[in-house]
Amino acid sequence: MARKSSVRLAAATAVTRVVSGESLSQVLPDLQETLPKKDQALLAELCYGTLRYYFRLSAWLNKLVDKPLKKKEQVIHSLILVGLYQLFYTRIPAHAAIGETVQVTRSMGKAWARGLVNGVLRNAQRNSDELNDLDDQDSDHFDEICANAHPAWLIGKLKKGWPEHWQGILKANNSQPPMTLRVNQKHLSRDRYLKKLLDHCIQASPSTTAPQAITLAKPVPVDELPGFAEGWVSVQDESAQLAGVLIDTKSGEKVLDACCAPGGKTCHLLELNDGIKLDALDVDNKRLARVQENLDRIGLSARLMHGDGTQPEQWWDNQLYDHILLDAPCSATGVIRRHPDIKLLRQPEDIDALARLQQRILNTMWTLLKPGGTLLYATCSVMPAENSKQVEAFLSSHPDACLQTIEGHWGHDTGFGRQIFPGSGDGFFYSLIKKQAQGS
Repeated sequence: MARKSSVRLAAATAVTRVVSGESLSQVLPDLQETLPKKDQALLAELCYGTLRYYFRLSAWLNKLVDKPLKKKEQVIHSLILVGLYQLFYTRIPAHAAIGETVQVTRSMGKAWARGLVNGVLRNAQRNSDELNDLDDQDSDHFDEICANAHPAWLIGKLKKGWPEHWQGILKANNSQPPMTLRVNQKHLSRDRYLKKLLDHCIQASPSTTAPQAITLAKPVPVDELPGFAEGWVSVQDESAQLAGVLIDTKSGEKVLDACCAPGGKTCHLLELNDGIKLDALDVDNKRLARVQENLDRIGLSARLMHGDGTQPEQWWDNQLYDHILLDAPCSATGVIRRHPDIKLLRQPEDIDALARLQQRILNTMWTLLKPGGTLLYATCSVMPAENSKQVEAFLSSHPDACLQTIEGHWGHDTGFGRQIFPGSGDGFFYSLIKKQAQGS
């Protein structure tokens, strides 16, 4: 039991650290290293699942205790949520979920909490129908948070921004995301790769949104994908793949991929466009290293530049670009299903702060673009303030900017670009803007 309990201890630790402000992608790898390899997948499941339903599980916990736990006991709060997640969302037998979660209190050196954790989890097991009934009520503030498993401020902003779509966005955010691949057409066609997957007994289907995208019926380790190490295929969401096909380049043209890490769009642009001169910029050196790793695996090359998008004097060579892809820093509210910790990490004031940063980067990037060139503005956000309203404000202050129509059956036309809601793909926004030549 000690070994299994350590998985739950690690999960409670991870959740607690996310609550304190760390991202799960920072926390999880180190904690997985402390466990046997066969336990690492269970740890990931407990972390992702508990964070996905954190606000619902916390609401249940508040119903199950006489008074809330003190803030200094956040780790016990997290441990109970890990236990509740096991009881209601996994196939782990109830006796094992309860017993092994209770055992963690001893590992923590918090013997006083043993009775509390045991009592809350057994009470939840007995009253499961009553707790689940809370999800069906939306008559007040508490029940809305419980039903949607999102923070109140985020529910409110989505209601205001998307009155006809907010419920679908919330539902999609709570779903398990698919594993989607991008086929490198320099090596083979999508149809040929689908056949190779079938030869390896991997079920998959072609995307109807992105021309190089394939969605797997269920995730598999990348080392089981035929040709992955040789660069035949990469893991990338279908919505993110649209960036590569929306920029129409010619051989010899100079392209900037701003805010490029981890490099999926960088590689896709190079896979689709022979002969372009691609600069890839990012402010984070560690993340730039991942871009280089992706380029090396696929056998492509770009000029990687470490620098701030608002300070081109640090890195720019004074040669204007024909095309710029600006995948702007954003709230990432379109990828919550892949990163459920965003529900806890993001705060309402972040949206306005990010919108101001986006505006600064967008204004700066515009000065680096040739007359007649195009800028593709992209985010993985569903917030109008970061997307359609951002572009609307930019167009009103830049008379040389002309919005280009993006044709497609995908997404929602906002009048200033196309908004994709999370569903078959992640939530994304795209707006294509052309810089008019002088006198045109």
